[in-house]
Amino acid sequence: MKARRNKKQVPSFRKLIKTSKVKLENKLKNKQFKQQSTIKKYRKEQRKLRQAVKDAVSKKPISLEDPKEKQPGKRIERKEEEEEEEALPLDMLDEDDLQLMKDLGQRASFLTRDLSSSEPVHAKKRKHEHVIDKYEKIPRTLQYAPEKELIHLLPIKDKSGIIPQTREKPVIDSNQDEEDQEEPELEQEIVEDPIRELTIEEHLLERKKKLQEKKLHISALASTILSDPESNIKKLKELRSMLMEQDPDVAVTVRKLVTVSLMELFKDITPSYKIRPLTEAEKSTKIRKETQKLREFEEGLVSQYKFYLENLEQMVKDWKQRKLKKSNVVSLKAYKGLAEVAVKSLCELLVALPHFNFHNNIIVLIVPLMNDVSKSISEMCCEAVKKLFKQDKLGQASLGVIKVISGFVKGRNYDVRPEILKTFLCLRIKEVEVKKDTEDINKPKKFMTFKEKRKNLSRMQRKWKKAEEKLERELREAEASESSEKKLKLHTETLNIVFVTYFRILKKAQKSPLLPVVLEGLAKFAHLINVEFFDDLLVVLHSLIESGDLSYQESLHCVQTAFHILSGQGDVLNIDPMKFYTHLYKTLFKLHAGATSEGVAIVLQCLDIMLTKRRKQVSQQRALAFIKRLCTLALHVLPNASIGILATNRILMHTFPKTDLLLDSESQGSGVFLPELDEPEYCNAQNTALWELHVLRRHFHPTVQRFAAHLIAGAPLDGSDALKPELSRRSAAELFETYSMAAMTFNPPVETSSSKMKDKVLQGDSFLNEDLNQLIKRHCNTVATQWPLDFTSCLETSLRETS
Repeated sequence: MKARRNKKQVPSFRKLIKTSKVKLENKLKNKQFKQQSTIKKYRKEQRKLRQAVKDAVSKKPISLEDPKEKQPGKRIERKEEEEEEEALPLDMLDEDDLQLMKDLGQRASFLTRDLSSSEPVHAKKRKHEHVIDKYEKIPRTLQYAPEKELIHLLPIKDKSGIIPQTREKPVIDSNQDEEDQEEPELEQEIVEDPIRELTIEEHLLERKKKLQEKKLHISALASTILSDPESNIKKLKELRSMLMEQDPDVAVTVRKLVTVSLMELFKDITPSYKIRPLTEAEKSTKIRKETQKLREFEEGLVSQYKFYLENLEQMVKDWKQRKLKKSNVVSLKAYKGLAEVAVKSLCELLVALPHFNFHNNIIVLIVPLMNDVSKSISEMCCEAVKKLFKQDKLGQASLGVIKVISGFVKGRNYDVRPEILKTFLCLRIKEVEVKKDTEDINKPKKFMTFKEKRKNLSRMQRKWKKAEEKLERELREAEASESSEKKLKLHTETLNIVFVTYFRILKKAQKSPLLPVVLEGLAKFAHLINVEFFDDLLVVLHSLIESGDLSYQESLHCVQTAFHILSGQGDVLNIDPMKFYTHLYKTLFKLHAGATSEGVAIVLQCLDIMLTKRRKQVSQQRALAFIKRLCTLALHVLPNASIGILATNRILMHTFPKTDLLLDSESQGSGVFLPELDEPEYCNAQNTALWELHVLRRHFHPTVQRFAAHLIAGAPLDGSDALKPELSRRSAAELFETYSMAAMTFNPPVETSSSKMKDKVLQGDSFLNEDLNQLIKRHCNTVATQWPLDFTSCLETSLRETS
């Protein structure tokens, strides 16, 4: 028969890591107790065997009855047993019984016969013996075990006589009970060893010492792995096992250090390609030792990387669930710190290893955390996604993130943070489409056929051409650059998902806080929208503006989006955006004039798109009205906003030369200027003048003064009134950012005006007339008299006068 295979499997390393410390200690104690009991039984058996052999050799008589009872659980030496045997109380026996025992012990047959047999000794020799003597010759069992209670049954009659029948009554073994009682006592003695209590200073020193040892161990393992990753890849498993540190004093710190160390290690030793699993044919093929070593390294790296990501995911889940584990090594308060370190590691791996295995799994973990309640974790994840979008040149990783974000936003019914959709603004789609790479512009060179070479080239030229083409092919393979077609395909798919998300929010969640971000995103990518959607999109934008539910900045985003659409592919469409011009002209005075300057940058961008880039579609009346209103607006805003507005007016005066009539004080037509009218075409702006420039010429900011003087002179390009190159070559938006007052400082510093201080400063009473001062003092010095609070007399007097 085949030996029965042991079905009990050896526990894996991962299962041993998850086993708690208390459970391991209990298992060890139980194992030790079992070994002790086995050794104890073996010693008893050996002791009995040695004593029996010794007695048989020495022929010493041994008493049949051993009144002593051995106590289980205690180790008794042989000398102690002999002393107890010598000290037995023989005076408790009768003289006849004692003499009989001595006679039986001197017979050799007593020592050599089988003690278990019940047959009487020398039964045939002595036929006429007394009943008591015959009873005494029956061998007696040693009373080591306690007497058991017997149940008497019906007897059986045999040739030898009547044989009584009995049955043992089941009795609990008292010795076993005593052993069971003594074993817990031993266990308690082991557990309850006195431990000296440490003071706070000693505890801190001991913790510092432990932490230093752990740090040295972590650094040693990391250095070993970095020195030769292929040979020491198994050290990753040892380092990763420290993520389950069980010492409560340093568990949290050690786990954080190991998490960050493993993240940096994976960033350094990970190859620049994705590792795929081997096929069965590849596994069965014989390979060289170097190749086999490389395969083992790759398999070990992928396996440990997978387990590491699972550990990071578990840290985040523990923090989310907020359930204390049985080991109780890490407190609930420490869960958030561990989760933050785990999320930071995931973000670093998301950005650093977009080409490696399990990148999509990291994306699935990161995207829900972008909408987390914790602001720090949400910002951390959003910044990581933005960084990934900015550095992703091909677009493969960006497409994966966009797919997950779109599904997450739809699954949450658009109830997410606006910061999630703000990450779309960092996509490189616009840059790739506008500023194409050289490989996109220069089409791949076609090689000449053999017939063309033979027809156009000589023999030597054909030889050189062949070598040149071979070199170009090798260089192209070495570069391994992705084709422009693949890039455009990925970018197109990404942009389609982005627009689907934006249009869903415009259609189903117009009152959502995501709307400003959606409008901002549409303003950036509007030039890439399909022409088929232009009409419907413009209608939706205008309805949003007219609804009045939008804030001022959101309405500006609507205007910006509309003109981005019309400035790109929308030029071919016959659409009149007059209602958007009217809305911007009407709401210019709603700009924030405080330190935040909200909306100024968007207004400057809108004016550039609406007036400068669409100069052919803008009438002179509209341009005059906007220039006049912008000059009036420059009086109310901060210096950096005034500089940006005046720079926009300078560009408009160059774009529309006939607007210089606003610098003349005489009216140029019929009618009166109507500044309160919301229609720029019919406000008669030609009948006014830019008197605001003379006020701005005395502005406290020197740059505003220079711009105002420049515009009063007609914005010349040369001469004494011309601007310096650092002002004339910058756009209005750049000047607005350059002279920003976000740091609460002026750029350049404003000179302090020297005020003429008088020698004698008038204070207090010196401003008043002398007679008035004397009157005030007299009233102040008079003692207040107590008048009775009786108003009836005054009331009667007033009634008589009225009657």
